[in-house]
Amino acid sequence: MYPHQEESLLELASGSNVILATPTGSGKSLVASGAIYFAWCRGRRSYYTAPIKALVSEKFFDLCNQFGADNVGLLTGDASVNAGAPIVCATAEIVANIALREGSDNDIGVLVSDEFHYYGESDRGWAWQVPLVELPPASASGDGTQFLLMSATLGDTSFFVDDLTKRTGRDTVPVTGVERPVPLEHRYAMTPIHETIEDLVERGKSPVYVVHFTQQQAVERGQALLSAKLCSKEEKAAIADAIGDFSFSTGFGGTLSKLLRSGIGVHHAGMLPRYRRLVERLAQAGLLKVVAGTDTLGVGINVPIRTVLFAGLTKYDGQRTRRLRAREFHQIAGRAGRAGYDTVGYVVAQAPDHDVENARLLTKAGDDPKKLKKLVRRKPPEGFVSWGEQTFTTLIDAPDEEMRSHFRMTTAMLMEVLERPGDCFAALRHLLEENHEPRTRQLRHIKHTIALYRDLCETGIVTRLDSPAPDGKHVELSVDLPENFALTNPLSAFAVAAFELLDKESETYVLDVVSIVESILEDPRQVLFAQRRAARDEAVAEMKADGIEYEERMERLEEISWPQPLAEEIGFAYETYRRGHPWLAGSTPSPKSVLRHMRERSMTFAELISQFGLARSEGVVLRYLTDCYRALSNGLPMTAVTDEIEDLTDELGDLIRGVDSSLLDEWAELTGAQS
Repeated sequence: MYPHQEESLLELASGSNVILATPTGSGKSLVASGAIYFAWCRGRRSYYTAPIKALVSEKFFDLCNQFGADNVGLLTGDASVNAGAPIVCATAEIVANIALREGSDNDIGVLVSDEFHYYGESDRGWAWQVPLVELPPASASGDGTQFLLMSATLGDTSFFVDDLTKRTGRDTVPVTGVERPVPLEHRYAMTPIHETIEDLVERGKSPVYVVHFTQQQAVERGQALLSAKLCSKEEKAAIADAIGDFSFSTGFGGTLSKLLRSGIGVHHAGMLPRYRRLVERLAQAGLLKVVAGTDTLGVGINVPIRTVLFAGLTKYDGQRTRRLRAREFHQIAGRAGRAGYDTVGYVVAQAPDHDVENARLLTKAGDDPKKLKKLVRRKPPEGFVSWGEQTFTTLIDAPDEEMRSHFRMTTAMLMEVLERPGDCFAALRHLLEENHEPRTRQLRHIKHTIALYRDLCETGIVTRLDSPAPDGKHVELSVDLPENFALTNPLSAFAVAAFELLDKESETYVLDVVSIVESILEDPRQVLFAQRRAARDEAVAEMKADGIEYEERMERLEEISWPQPLAEEIGFAYETYRRGHPWLAGSTPSPKSVLRHMRERSMTFAELISQFGLARSEGVVLRYLTDCYRALSNGLPMTAVTDEIEDLTDELGDLIRGVDSSLLDEWAELTGAQS
């Protein structure tokens, strides 16, 4: 063991919390296994959390191999496997919801929180904060929860050391400042990117992970590399043997199969989970020369990568294109060079295309004054956010940014606390006043929570009891709600009210319920843009046939969008509802038709992908349909449910499992191997 591993394990064995802030590849996984093992020996339950399902899935199979499949469970929202096991791998949001719902009555003996730097993320940081606030401290009645927080990019940890020590009654030990086991070499590349990649492979610096910040760029990079000679015949044969009889569906499956057999992997969140796991498995076996992906591989997935090549140093963050932050850069660069695989790792930043071309033109012109005078420099593309070698140099040595609290309160979180036995109002007060927010923001959260609570009461979802129930509850859910009812976004309560406006006797009732459900779900942008494209193409053909002039055609096209069933009715219902619930002003319904489109045409998943050319976004479509399934299963009041809706829900569940049941299938194999 490395000294920092010994120190961490000894502190964990003695009952202390540990904050492990050491470089990527320094053996944090071993410490996590030790924490889980100590909990197991004490008869206590342990949870391992991570930010992305791919990492949770990887850890699940890893721990199955270590502790036996019967002892390990998986909870990701999409999949629930062996949920009652003594060791559970889960997304951070799942554990946060357990903490909200059960408070001090939960059975989490040890919480291993991997990639803890996500605490500083504006949209998801609450899920890393809530367990710190809500999981029980050590007391006379119990040992409470012991914490292991891990990340390579935490920055200053003093706040968390003090906070955890005070909250848990345990010593909290930071383990930091460790020298990276595999040193990194950095280089700025001024050659065209395909030449850079070929050079790295030829010089034995593969596997090369080429980082892009859009899924489309990652796939296009992989396809562009098909002309490069990356693998020998023997290496291609080894890849074919490893792929075996893996089933590639039509669409992107055919593209991926061709890429993999040439030694090129693609990895991004838009892929089906089973495809991502195949890429990870082949990369772990050392069979792929290049993986073109997004930063999904920058979040702890255990793939041996010798070289990280940044295709750019800017990213679009949902609002604007900006340069990478130090933490983002270090997190991804840290994938290079893995202990046990490499003695050195390589981090290369690719110069912008226009800089590479201008350098080539300058070299070609040489010292000839006439040629230099005639030289026409290539301009950067419109909207380009400038970066260059100095940006790269600065990022290498820049300290990680300080992590700030991003607590929030949503309807779903409020419902979890209201479900808790005992005095839910005291529990809410604790959550709202003991979080990490400054007092001014705490007051805003309190005001917002009161508004959400009134909303639930006014819609009849929650009723306050005149006197506490035998279990101490002060509120109860309305009797017409299913046992597993869930409000998963700010508009869920609006949807419950909107269902009352539908006519159950209508022939379109089931489809109209689907439309209300779809209107409150997050937009699958790739699908909607493809639908809009198809609608505009059809409209153009019709207008040309009718002899409409070009200018008028362009004007009319601006008014054509994706299908929006019940848009007028939903909009009117929302405006009426919002007058009594003004705090919803920032959240508006978004009518769309994806599941309804499939249902009206009796389409399969493959037919939808084919119709709209969504081969690169199969994972996005599958996640969206999974969101629909959850909403239909857990988000409808009983008064809205009919036999036809139950049938639709069951069929949708079967469709989703038929597209990708890889996690359940692999667990079944592991369990069979154990028995």
